[in-house]
Amino acid sequence: MKLLLHICCAPCSVSCIEDLRGEGIEPTGLWYNPNIHPYTEYRMRKNTLIEYARSIGLELAVEDEYGLREFVRNVTPDFDGRCAYCYRVRMEETARYAAAHGFDTFTSTLFVSPYQNHELLRRAGEEAAARHGVSFRYWDFSVRFREGQAKARELGLYMQKYCGCIFSEEDRYCKKKKKPAQSAGE
Repeated sequence: MKLLLHICCAPCSVSCIEDLRGEGIEPTGLWYNPNIHPYTEYRMRKNTLIEYARSIGLELAVEDEYGLREFVRNVTPDFDGRCAYCYRVRMEETARYAAAHGFDTFTSTLFVSPYQNHELLRRAGEEAAARHGVSFRYWDFSVRFREGQAKARELGLYMQKYCGCIFSEEDRYCKKKKKPAQSAGE
């Protein structure tokens, strides 16, 4: 199996790559994440992944497209429904890249996170695969999420504090502000 692994960030890739290699599959990584904002965050995640891939001998393709304007245009005005677009655009590009470069299968490290909507992401992967004539394989990498994150910390990898888009960063701060107010009212 020639597998293309869409990688959202280095920390999320740690246990996914270990699991795949444990199954005798040597993935090729693909960085394509035009959803990550602001640019300093995008660059930090990309550069951390490049260094990590080099350190573990992972072949990595980088589709370097910072896409703030395109992302915002496509999620406006449904900011709360942004994940569907985000999954779709990344799975579409991964499937396109897989087909163009001779991969027969693809998946994503996004499936390591228990915070992602696996069913919505899975559907986006399957639909993109069908359009591009490649196969999509769902792996539930989430069983080793905490273990992978701990190892990423041990390795000193940059650990982001939010999913990636500017709205998820906003959610992170808004939820923190709301918690004390909710607790005080109880």
